[in-house]
Amino acid sequence: MKKLIIINGPNLNLLGKREPEIYGSQTFEDYLKTLKSKFNTVSLDYFQSNVEGELINKIQDVGFSYDGIILNAGAYTHTSIGIGDAIKAISTPVVEVHISNTFSREEFRHQSYISPNARGVILGFGLQSYDLTIESFMNS
Repeated sequence: MKKLIIINGPNLNLLGKREPEIYGSQTFEDYLKTLKSKFNTVSLDYFQSNVEGELINKIQDVGFSYDGIILNAGAYTHTSIGIGDAIKAISTPVVEVHISNTFSREEFRHQSYISPNARGVILGFGLQSYDLTIESFMNS
């Protein structure tokens, strides 16, 4: 059984409330139940923090023992060299995920410090971006 973890960054704890026209109206906790049911042959853990250092600590903590990390670093994607360096330092593959198409949004969201060190990037498919990422790990 593959062991995966979803790591969500800042403001993703507000899914269902925050800008529903971009992020939808479902909470991530409710969506996680759907993911665990749909992908019941995968061990799927979850961590969310609004704090950059906590995200780095979690990446380092799981970065040598999991089969994959599904990382939506939120706004830190575009600002955190530290998160990019943490991904570069671990052996567990990381797929960068975004709910929205960051390239259709503000210019500053077009830069990612995660992408150069990630196995791949899936964005713009709403919460289904997480499904697609789990499938990518199942097929690798």
